[in-house]
Amino acid sequence: MSIMVHHLENSRSQRILWLLEELGLDYVVQRYERNRVTMLAPPELKRIHPLGKSPVIQDDQTVVAETGAIIEYLVEKADGKLGPSPHRQSVLRYRHFLHYAEGSLMPPLLLKLVLGRIPLLGKRAQKRIQPMIDVHLDFVESELSGRAWFAGDRFSAADIMMSFPLEAARSRAGLDHHRPATIAWLETIHARPAYQAALAKGGPYAYA
Repeated sequence: MSIMVHHLENSRSQRILWLLEELGLDYVVQRYERNRVTMLAPPELKRIHPLGKSPVIQDDQTVVAETGAIIEYLVEKADGKLGPSPHRQSVLRYRHFLHYAEGSLMPPLLLKLVLGRIPLLGKRAQKRIQPMIDVHLDFVESELSGRAWFAGDRFSAADIMMSFPLEAARSRAGLDHHRPATIAWLETIHARPAYQAALAKGGPYAYA
């Protein structure tokens, strides 16, 4: 039975499609569009999970929400493919970036997005958020300046997890050619065949 991915346009769920392509697992996509006024997910998603958020997957009778939890579930299902290498430092880096993407990097990016929708006051407040974001972007740049991938010398699910916040940062939070290692990493992942296949199945995606 194929895994069902409840996929919201221009959202974190694009990472799950990409991961499934990389793992070679069978899946089908149920697409959802955002409300054009609020940009929120449609109420139909609450029929799948009480929080009404995406991504959510259904695997037979199992429903899994939250990107990090889904990634761990799918890596385990694929017998550890795209998990960390068996070296202690790689394991620690893998675990760090799997949680860092949503726990530390994404919140200031989201805050900047929300503030940008508030006239006048929000625009001024955005200027206070950007230095916080720059600290994270400098950290990421320093990490990728020393190695090709986030967890070590090979591509892993940690790279997939880190893709969305860095794509968002490139779109609206100052990530540009002044951080060449991060830009090169983005260009490398976007060229992967599995990434392109996921785009074809997921539909339009503003951050690729």
